Amino acid sequence: MNRFKTSKFKNTTPKIGKKDGWINNVRAGSFTSQGNHIKSSTRLVAFNTDQAGGGMLGLTSVEPGSDGRWTVTVIPCHADLITDLDFSPFDDNLLATCSADETVKLWRVCEPEQEQPGGAEVTLCPGEGRLELVAFHPTSSGLLAVGSTKTVQLWDTSRQQSALAVLEPHGDQLQSLSWKQDGSLLASSCKDKKLRVFDPRAQLTPVQSAQGLQSNKDSRILWVKDSDHILTTGFDQMRGREVRLWDSRKLGSSLGSANLGTSNG
Repeated sequence: MNRFKTSKFKNTTPKIGKKDGWINNVRAGSFTSQGNHIKSSTRLVAFNTDQAGGGMLGLTSVEPGSDGRWTVTVIPCHADLITDLDFSPFDDNLLATCSADETVKLWRVCEPEQEQPGGAEVTLCPGEGRLELVAFHPTSSGLLAVGSTKTVQLWDTSRQQSALAVLEPHGDQLQSLSWKQDGSLLASSCKDKKLRVFDPRAQLTPVQSAQGLQSNKDSRILWVKDSDHILTTGFDQMRGREVRLWDSRKLGSSLGSANLGTSNG
């Protein structure tokens, strides 16, 4: 008997947009990291590119130019793979990147038709080895959560010498971080299958923690807008892709789940 379920999405076909809506000249690669490979502000789109081993960042605009085309430019950002990136919620042109070169950098990027910055505005060196995750605080300008292999640090970018706080280490590889919309809580998912919720203003240990994930394969965590609920994506024990909904105040069991199909990995 086949122990894996057949995905109900097996024979689905994506709807591809018209060519006049395509952004061309994009050299995106396949990178091994826990973070995002593409992020957007209201005006700009930044993405990982396979040039120079992944230390380069591609940049284009959300809207095409007057000729109906998108300009794509490339910015040299790091000496090694860019593992995650995030735009500031307060400034459409302020972009944070973190890298396998063990640094976090803040960039004042311009429209892709314009000359891009020759260097970073701010460089942070958390000293935790390869960095995997970076996330701007949603309500406090200049505050960043930075994730390495097992540790989350909080940094004020105006104070570049040391972290504001270092949260209790996770049991294995950090896989995802997400701030609650009001900035009060920080949630994480981890390869040890645990979900954690931190209140960094009150304590460095989790205020909630539970063995929530069924598999240690890649997972993502996200707060539901204007609520105490959390969404996770991951895999069940049969390698099925699933989405689960959780109450952040009581992580013992999920409120509901949906199966999205079967992984081939």
